[in-house]
Amino acid sequence: FFSSFFLSVFPFSPPSLSFLCFAGFQKTEAPRPPGAKDLHVYPWDKSSLKSMPVDLEKFKKLDDYALKVNVKNSVEELVKALLKQARTDLEKVRAIWMWICHHIEYDVVGYHNKSQLSSKPRDVFQMGKSICEGYAELFEHMCSLAGIQCKKLSGHAKGHGYKTGQTFTGDSDHAWNAVYLEGRWHLLDSTWGSGSVDDSFTKFTYRYNEFYFLTHPALFINNHFPDNSNWQLLKPTLTLKEFENNMLHNSNFYMLGLLATHPETPIIQTVNGKASVSVDCRSSMLFMFKLKGAEEQGLMTLEKHGMKLDIYPQKTGSHKLEIFAKPSKAEASDDVYKCVVEYVVECESVDKAMRFPKELHQPVGPSWFSERQGFLRPSQSQPVLHTNDGRCSFTFTLGKDISVLTSLHGDGASLAEDMGRRHVLQIRRRSQIELKVHLPHAGSFVLKIYSRKRSDPGNYDYVFNYLIRCLNTEVKWPAFPQSYSKWLQDYEILEPLSGLLPANRNVQFRLKMHGIAKVLVQAENTYPLTQKKGVWEGTCSTSGCREVFVMVHENANHSFYSQVLKYEVETQ
Repeated sequence: FFSSFFLSVFPFSPPSLSFLCFAGFQKTEAPRPPGAKDLHVYPWDKSSLKSMPVDLEKFKKLDDYALKVNVKNSVEELVKALLKQARTDLEKVRAIWMWICHHIEYDVVGYHNKSQLSSKPRDVFQMGKSICEGYAELFEHMCSLAGIQCKKLSGHAKGHGYKTGQTFTGDSDHAWNAVYLEGRWHLLDSTWGSGSVDDSFTKFTYRYNEFYFLTHPALFINNHFPDNSNWQLLKPTLTLKEFENNMLHNSNFYMLGLLATHPETPIIQTVNGKASVSVDCRSSMLFMFKLKGAEEQGLMTLEKHGMKLDIYPQKTGSHKLEIFAKPSKAEASDDVYKCVVEYVVECESVDKAMRFPKELHQPVGPSWFSERQGFLRPSQSQPVLHTNDGRCSFTFTLGKDISVLTSLHGDGASLAEDMGRRHVLQIRRRSQIELKVHLPHAGSFVLKIYSRKRSDPGNYDYVFNYLIRCLNTEVKWPAFPQSYSKWLQDYEILEPLSGLLPANRNVQFRLKMHGIAKVLVQAENTYPLTQKKGVWEGTCSTSGCREVFVMVHENANHSFYSQVLKYEVETQ
């Protein structure tokens, strides 16, 4: 888990206060044990995050009021003040919950020094701090003063210090509450609702977490296992073994609208050097991942309702895999990736062939995101393209007013940036764009695609990329000819496509251009092209020259020509 200390440096939010508490609790049993009508179906039906209908908008006034209540003399007076604005039992519980979550801080010093610690409600109230036991006792006491049945529960929690796949033994390590509302028992955890501690367990930060108020029992069981299994409020109940083996989805996971992960087990074995993970969600989300702290050795694709990730660790052993998410249309306050799930990937053998170029950006391939940027109906929907002869082509229907820029990147320094651009040729046909790629040699390449609005003269924004692979070592395509600013986006080279012309040869030229008065090919001599049905054609001899230029007269009355294309000629 990330610590709250590093928030300023690290754009991820830490977890909610998922805490250790300490052993040796007094077990208290409820006056009325849960019955059939209290139970919820397991697994979760993906409906509500809460165990009863709760309208948070309607709570706004009450919440604001409860936060401002400032009574110092006694718990009794505090409860009396809180209940002034609360009519229903639900409102009374809400007011007590809000006050505790915002006024009692987690006692990190007391946690390390249990002998000095009292969990008695009066002491917790006076001190303004406690550990989970004290939060739960204060909650129970305040509810009983308000005439609401409430129960302190204890058990095991996957909180601070939890390691993926660990087992739970010995005494319980956490406490929370059940409250009786509208004829049924409900669960809540005011310790985890209040905030979080840092990794070293020395600093507490208030950070309210709505998730732990009346949490749906099928979600609460994710990280809370009560000593008495009746208090799971589930049918069927889970065994401790199932609890230990289950995937831990933290509150961010559910609050962001994520639904499920595959596989459902936290420890994954690679098969032939590969492990696959996917996440399902309700709406389009942005994702990122880290394998051992770095976003590499993986291939992630975004989908309409989630993402898929293939991991190829390049070392054997155990690797921590973290997956982060954020809403696609994030408010500024939400614009950070939050850790939503962690796996441990056990790798027995490495697939060396699946080393990816450093330039590869995640996610890979087209998605709802590239579609939103105006790249519609991609001819290649997969993130990886294999070519045997070193040539491939990508077509899209483009949204209005879009200008496109591309670059090709190889592994290491095999391809300089300016040359990388020249191994991709753009062809525009009305709203269609084709990107022709000719690879300079075998290997793995990244095709990066950028765009900007034509009406907007600013910089190009990166949109997405593809991975192109070629195993054929015979492949050696020259770059396309160099084009200049007067070469318009909807002009097209029919031939020659190669930017490197053979020496001492007559070469055929065919170019689609409009709005031009004359076209010349400038080599040792000058060769005019003639126009037939919008195509300018003719031949040119390459003998005696190192470079060949295509020049255009934009206007018959002008005497000067502009260069539009440049070809190199092979040395003999």
